[in-house]
Amino acid sequence: MAATRFVERLNEQIAYEFAASQQYIANAVYYDGETLPRLAAFFYAQALEERNHAMMMIKYLLDADAEVAIPGVEAPETGFADVVAPIALALDQEKRVSDQIAALVGIAREEGDFQSEQFMQWFLKEQVEEVSSMNDLLTVAERLAERPMDIEDWLAREQPGDSGSDPTAPAAAGGGV
Repeated sequence: MAATRFVERLNEQIAYEFAASQQYIANAVYYDGETLPRLAAFFYAQALEERNHAMMMIKYLLDADAEVAIPGVEAPETGFADVVAPIALALDQEKRVSDQIAALVGIAREEGDFQSEQFMQWFLKEQVEEVSSMNDLLTVAERLAERPMDIEDWLAREQPGDSGSDPTAPAAAGGGV
C-alpha cells in the first residue's frame, strides 16, 4: 500500500497535470487563432500528454488501493503578448513540474514506499525530455519571434510528429484514451 503522505501529494500532482493540460490547450488555441498550425498541433499534443500523465497517476492510485481525488483546476492563462509568451510559460511550467516530481520521489523514499518511488522513476525521465524540448522551442522562438512562420518550419523539421508510445510508460486509467 502506498504511503499516506505520498498518496496525498500524488493527488495534488494529478491536479497539476490536469492544469498543465488545460494550459496547453489554451496555448494551442492561441496559436490556432494566430494561424500557426504547427505550434497549435504541438501544444494540443502536449495537452493530451499531460492529461495522460494524470491518468497514469490515477491508475497507480487505483492499483495501490489508495484514495483518488479528482480535483478542480484554475482557469489557464489565455492572453499572450506575443508568440514567445506561451512557450516561456510552458517552460516555466515544465520546470515546476520537474521539481514537483522530484519532491514526490523524495517523499516516497523518505516513507520507504519503494513501489511508489519506482512508479515515479518514469516521470523523472519524462521531465528531462519535456524541459529539454520546451527549452529548445523557446530558444528558437526567441530567435525567430519576428518570423513566426520560421518557427513553424523548425517544428516541422525537428518535431515531425509522434514517435510512438513509450513501452516503459506506466499504464493509464481508461487505457490511455
